[in-house]
Amino acid sequence: MSLIMINNLKKSYKISKTERIHAVNDVSFSIQKGEILGLVGESGCGKSTLGKLLLNLETSDSGEVLYHGKNITRYSFSQMRKIRKELQMVFQNNSDSFNPYYTVRQIIMEPLKNYNRGNTKKNDQLVEEMIQQVGLDTTYLNRYGNELSGGQRQRVGIARALILTPEFVVCDEAVSALDYAVRNKILKLLIQLKQEKQLTYLFISHDLSAINQICNRVIVMYRGEIMEILPSLKQEILHPYTKALLAAALGFNPRNRTQNRILFREEELPIEPEGCAFYHRCLYACDKCKKKPPLVHHNDKQHFVACHLI
Repeated sequence: MSLIMINNLKKSYKISKTERIHAVNDVSFSIQKGEILGLVGESGCGKSTLGKLLLNLETSDSGEVLYHGKNITRYSFSQMRKIRKELQMVFQNNSDSFNPYYTVRQIIMEPLKNYNRGNTKKNDQLVEEMIQQVGLDTTYLNRYGNELSGGQRQRVGIARALILTPEFVVCDEAVSALDYAVRNKILKLLIQLKQEKQLTYLFISHDLSAINQICNRVIVMYRGEIMEILPSLKQEILHPYTKALLAAALGFNPRNRTQNRILFREEELPIEPEGCAFYHRCLYACDKCKKKPPLVHHNDKQHFVACHLI
């Protein structure tokens, strides 16, 4: 069952008096209740913008985000406030969103106060339970954000996002700034909390091994458009961009990386390509790719690809 449906979503930004660039361009997909959907792509491809659009933290130009069948893209502030507790986000660098004058207890409790949830004694109990659920001792509640390690700050960020018991969480590069050992612990924690609290995640990352480890399905994005949707990066990959992305990823399948490496074609990229967004970097591009954008079509019921050559 679809928890969220995205239909023809667009978001552009003005870069000059006459030009705009599409950060998200006519994107459509669904997120099933209880799944972890991965969103992968290079920096600047529109991943984070898409995540914010899904939570209505940014306003779209057009299109729909249906949450339980209701389009939230044009909700007013008061309408969004009623459902904001159901839709939360874990940021890449949580320290930027922490009040430096707040203790960890105050940071985690802030959403409860914003929604006038319970009395102080009950809220204190909820915060103490939550800090332990994310793997930290209650003694950390009296510390300040700058007294925590990167992994500890991320756990506090997760605790703050989950304190209101949301249904859907966007994890935006939630493990990208962490070392390998801490990263694995956070990934295991996210899976554990998903199972315990029946959560649904959109997991945004450029870390392909993390995507493989945690996600049920994967969306590959390039320059604001979906290139491929597939059950796993371990499945047969069809789109030239997805193949190139995997081949270029350092440390991904190192035995085959040298012999199977696919290089990107180097060509000046137009601000708004007329045809396929990947045309100017694709080794297999033809005239049709330059002139006409490909439609996303399904190779099977779970595998979708946007390419004229497939």
